[in-house]
Amino acid sequence: MSKKPWQGRFRHDTSDVMERFSQSVSFDKRLYRQDIEGSIAHARMLGERGIIPKEDARLIIEGLENIRNQIEDDSFNWDPSLEDVHMNIESALTRQIGDAGSRLHTSRSRNDQVGLDFRMYLREEARRIRDLLVELLRVIIEKAGEYSGTFMPGYTHLQRAQPILLSHHLMAYFEMFRRDHGRLAGFMNTLSASPLGSGALAGTSFPIDREMTANELGFSEVSRNSMDAVSDRDFVAEFLFAAALCQIHLSRLAEEIILWASTEFSFVALPDSYSTGSSMMPQKKNPDSAELIRGKTGRMIGNLTSLLVTLKGLPMAYNRDLQEDKEPTFDSVDTLSGSLEVMAGLLAGSSFDRERLETATVDGFITATDLADYLVQKGVPFRNAHEITGKIVRDCLDKGRVLSQMSVDELRTFSEYFNEDALKILTVQASLDKKDVPGGTAPARVQDAMEEARAFLAQIDTD
Repeated sequence: MSKKPWQGRFRHDTSDVMERFSQSVSFDKRLYRQDIEGSIAHARMLGERGIIPKEDARLIIEGLENIRNQIEDDSFNWDPSLEDVHMNIESALTRQIGDAGSRLHTSRSRNDQVGLDFRMYLREEARRIRDLLVELLRVIIEKAGEYSGTFMPGYTHLQRAQPILLSHHLMAYFEMFRRDHGRLAGFMNTLSASPLGSGALAGTSFPIDREMTANELGFSEVSRNSMDAVSDRDFVAEFLFAAALCQIHLSRLAEEIILWASTEFSFVALPDSYSTGSSMMPQKKNPDSAELIRGKTGRMIGNLTSLLVTLKGLPMAYNRDLQEDKEPTFDSVDTLSGSLEVMAGLLAGSSFDRERLETATVDGFITATDLADYLVQKGVPFRNAHEITGKIVRDCLDKGRVLSQMSVDELRTFSEYFNEDALKILTVQASLDKKDVPGGTAPARVQDAMEEARAFLAQIDTD
């Protein structure tokens, strides 16, 4: 059994049951790179401040770099009895370079160490996920451009409501994922303060230079309160919220793809490379990729809930409960990353049926609102216009007809305000053209939105 860092206080060894129950190295070893980077900065600062000999600091840094190489070439031996990534690395360092390695933890606790590692890890992962979001945004804008001018029914309550452009519908998801991209940027701004130097909870009595390590590790400031710094997991909750909401957006898109790929809709054909078949029914082509994205969303919401429940009753400062923040976070990082990659590939390989989409606008009285708006423009109060149009729809339903089959004379039986020009507004194209407001589905407005979206992506490329 490996020697514990707190062994001096205890007469008896930790039980095997407790060893298995409390170890975290099986999952937190993925923090090895951040742990080593933080330890190198800490060792360099200790040497510069004369807290440890500079030669020891040099040996520590060389030893840590060697351990990083061992981990990355898979020759490092992880020992569960040493509990976590931090003690595994420190123990290996001491074995390799001797007493100098024992000086590394001077003026530092695992409490501020893990707070540092986790912030650095999420900063990197948020940046990487933002890159994945940009790739999905590019796919959406490319697909919207490919089907520019294609119209379809817009839905509310899953009932055909008003005609829209397919590109307008796709750009709605662009806006969702753009917000996710911005939300992660805002999240990264909350990671500006380094907790290193907070110690276990009260700071340290050594003359350390917190600003030096903060600057070296990419932080713009140091934390203002040592107790808050070691117990703070707000940043984890913020990341999990941002990740869960992004996954919810993916799930909404996945749901529509699943519906649209069904025989009942037949709006879209999915690529074979992102679909599966049935082990029994040879005709089947299932949208499993979209279903999995939708299904994994529950885990993402659960991960956020898990952390919030863990945090809600914790007293100051560090408590071992906080070990439970790692697995939900790692799972959310992996799940969201995979979902973004799959959705980008799925959408890029999908093809929309223009004829089917446009034919679907024929039924369902999809221009009824335009008919009501026509009456309003003639001076009829909107509520009266709404009622008149509703009666026209009811009459068409009774007679098995659609609005475009109505004559002016028939329309005038419902209101004297109808004239010949009323028939012109019943076409889908006329309906689209009239939605000429910022954010509307008029072709020119959608083109403007797509140009602005392309400019947004181009700006990201230059940042």
